[in-house]
Formats: sequence, C-alpha cells, structure tokens
Amino acid sequence: MKNKNNPLIETKDLQKVYFRKNAASIKALDGINLKVFDGEFLAIIGRSGSGKTTLLNLIGTLERPTSGEVKLEGKILSNLSNQELVILRREKIGFIFQTFNLLPTLTVFENVESALIHSRMSKDRMQSKILTLLDTLALSEMSNRFPLELSVGQQQKVAIARALIKDPALILADEPTGEMDPITGRETLEKLIELKRKLKITLIVASHGSSVHSEASRALFIKNGKIVSKSDAGY
Repeated sequence: MKNKNNPLIETKDLQKVYFRKNAASIKALDGINLKVFDGEFLAIIGRSGSGKTTLLNLIGTLERPTSGEVKLEGKILSNLSNQELVILRREKIGFIFQTFNLLPTLTVFENVESALIHSRMSKDRMQSKILTLLDTLALSEMSNRFPLELSVGQQQKVAIARALIKDPALILADEPTGEMDPITGRETLEKLIELKRKLKITLIVASHGSSVHSEASRALFIKNGKIVSKSDAGY
C-alpha cells in the first residue's frame, strides 16, 4: 500500500555530465533535488538547453546519472540492472514525446496496442480498453488509419493513448504540444490533464512555455541544469 507521505519520485544531488572527445564536457544537470508525490501534476519549465529533457530522461530511466540518485517508489534506480529498468519502464512509466514516435506502418489501434505487447490481458479486454480510450480522445473513427493520415494534434493524441493504455504510475511528457498551433496545443493539454485526473496518475510535463505553468499543481523552473526561481529562469 502506498504511503502518501512518501514521494513517488525523489532525486538527490542529481548530476549528468556529457563527455565529448576533443571538446569540453557539458554539465546538463547540476545537483537537482526534488520530490514528486503521487497524483501530482508537476511542470518543469525552462528554455532550450536548460536541462529539462535530461531530467525527464533520468527520471524515466532512459539515461543513467553521472552522480546522485533517482528513486521511484523508494527504489534507487541506479541499483537496477538494464533488464529490470526495461520492465520498470514497461510497467510503471508512460512517455509522451514532442515528435510522437508513432510507428508509421501501424494503424492508430496497433500503435496503442503496441504498448501492451507484454500484457497478460485477454485479447477481448485489450480491444475493449483500447477502443474506450480512443473514444475518449475522439479518435474512434481514426482507429484504422495510419499516423501520416492524421493531423499533428491527432497524432499526439494517439501518443497520449499509447502512454496511458498500460495504466502507468507516472507519465513523462516532453514538450507534448511543441509541434502544434496554440489552439490545438491547448486542447490537447486540457485532454491530457482531464485524463490524468480521471486515472489518478502522476504527470510531469517539461516545457519551454509558461502556459503549462498555470495548469500545473506545481512548477519548477530550470536553468543551466539547476532549479532556480521563475525570474532567474527568465519568465
């Protein structure tokens, strides 16, 4: 049983340095300490190159830190093997990327279904669940179409469905509306927030824009790999 006083995610003195041949190293994160609690909607706001994507990648186990640690549900992620991290990502974390990362040769339905490839769910239950979620996102009529036949907003909604279908504890969204016009971006963000509340999941959104800030339950601002004040971040 979850203890609501314990954070779902915790980072301690988190650092990430990228070492390059014949060039100066880049310190992408410099001592990040944060706690994210179950059910929160946290916005991480920063300009391009501030370190926000690196922070999401470390929380999502897509990269390993140079030093410091990330905990998810009390587990120190750097102590886990690569195979254990694969299972954790598959079962606990949903990702939403700015570039969608949909498979062009799969239909909308198949793209969402791909997130359940290792699920023990029955085929009928899986199909029902996917169709219900597509209906919620106004994508029912698109289920047999391919990604390139969809608008940018529709493609991102498919990516949202794929992230949510496995009932993750955590959704990590990196610039989820970055490719959209303002109106479509706003509508898509509102739908994501609506589903986050309905499904009672934890949501972390990284964005360079301040509009996400007003929607989140909490916002952190990041600059040069450090958590700073809103004004110091340039907002």
